[in-house]
Amino acid sequence: MRILRSILLGAIFSLSAKAEPLTVASLNTVLSDIAKNVGGDHVCVEWIVKPGMDPHAFQPTPAAIKLISDAQIVLASGKGLEGYLAKLEQSAGRGTRFVTIGESIPSLKLEATDSAEHSHDTGDSHGGLVEDPHWWHSVKNAKIATRVIRDAFIAADPAHSETYRKNAAEYQAQLDALSKWIRAQVALLPSEQRKLVTSHDAFQYFARENGFKIFAVEGLSTADQPTSHQVADLIQAIRSQQVKAVFAESSVNPKVVREITQETGAQLGGELLADGLTESATSYEAMMKSNVTTIVNALK
Repeated sequence: MRILRSILLGAIFSLSAKAEPLTVASLNTVLSDIAKNVGGDHVCVEWIVKPGMDPHAFQPTPAAIKLISDAQIVLASGKGLEGYLAKLEQSAGRGTRFVTIGESIPSLKLEATDSAEHSHDTGDSHGGLVEDPHWWHSVKNAKIATRVIRDAFIAADPAHSETYRKNAAEYQAQLDALSKWIRAQVALLPSEQRKLVTSHDAFQYFARENGFKIFAVEGLSTADQPTSHQVADLIQAIRSQQVKAVFAESSVNPKVVREITQETGAQLGGELLADGLTESATSYEAMMKSNVTTIVNALK
């Protein structure tokens, strides 16, 4: 009887240990959503950067640093978006593994403004070029991120490797369907109408994947402020290119955009979600569909 009781108690403790989820802290809302889909019930995701926050301006609080230090995995976007990342890695505990997704994604490099160089600690500004950190506006890149996260979860929690593979495959299929939907929507716009004027330069990956030309009011960061000369050049470009609409963004003050619409006669096309998920679009799919619908409806 005593032996049977010991066996039962051992089984209970074993099951309890297995039930403990993998702890993940995420510094990017898109990564949080992907991690939730790949990890399912076996992963507890702490959204350090929450929907609606501006990741360009975010600085981790002491409470956030504690959550990060306690996590087994920390997901970072990379490409200079988190200028605090190196210090965070130094302060985190030894048991925390940092996974920087951007390291696995081919970079677009754009001409740097002085403010962009100060806003993004890219480590790569040779020849006046900096890495564009907004990789998530490409569905192909989101698929790469899914694979990187899957492999990180498997390495940290091999007991649930098959679940992570299955969940990742299902999510990849959702991304394939999303990509197909985006192509169909963009096809409604003739190529000469695919001209996108945005508050800051966040949609270059989207433009490359879908055949758009970008005209941005500000630089790579929401902290970049355009000069009067840059605004005048943009107004001239909008007039000469006969751009139909100018788009505001959820994380940028729309004042300059409104002034540009008044000067050019272009309409305000709506609000784009440039820097991640929001309270109205709490999944990657919802964010992408919101942006594409807004763009196509305004430019048709």
